[in-house]
Amino acid sequence: MNPEANHTSLQYDEVVKACRDIFSKKIRDYGTSWRVLRPSSLTDQIFIKAQRIRTVEQTLERRVSDTIEDEFIGIINYSIIALIQLELPEDAPVHLAEQQALQMFDSHFSGIKSLMENKNHDYGEAWRSMRTSSFTDLILMKIMRIKQIEENDGQTLISEGVASHYMDMVNYSVFALIQLKEKA
Repeated sequence: MNPEANHTSLQYDEVVKACRDIFSKKIRDYGTSWRVLRPSSLTDQIFIKAQRIRTVEQTLERRVSDTIEDEFIGIINYSIIALIQLELPEDAPVHLAEQQALQMFDSHFSGIKSLMENKNHDYGEAWRSMRTSSFTDLILMKIMRIKQIEENDGQTLISEGVASHYMDMVNYSVFALIQLKEKA
């Protein structure tokens, strides 16, 4: 592994740790109440967060206390929740044990990080030269694609399904968080 990729891996793990900590604390506060959300509702939650990021990026003004970093973390965690929801059968219990939910969270993040490492190898850390605002736009595009696939009852002719788009949004958000931390 080249030194820059190793650095990315360590930075990635820091972001994952922060996201997992919030996910865990929210489970302790609310349980797994998110289990009642349909995939389309999760897509809309992610849209709201991405749209707020874009608005703040364009106006350079924020009127509520949540930071841009908080919103990217929200996109990550809602995307992981969406992947968990897609994995579970419709008749699965609403209430999951915290440990079970965390194991599912970890499993999805492991697969998403592996995807990032493979793409990062092939693209040569190109994301480091991108603008953070481009990640926002890419996330919004992925949301539009997911909405279209949802409107098509999950059917695609040539494209990947919704899971791959959620995974990409996680990676774009992780990259944005790394960039924002490096700029701070």
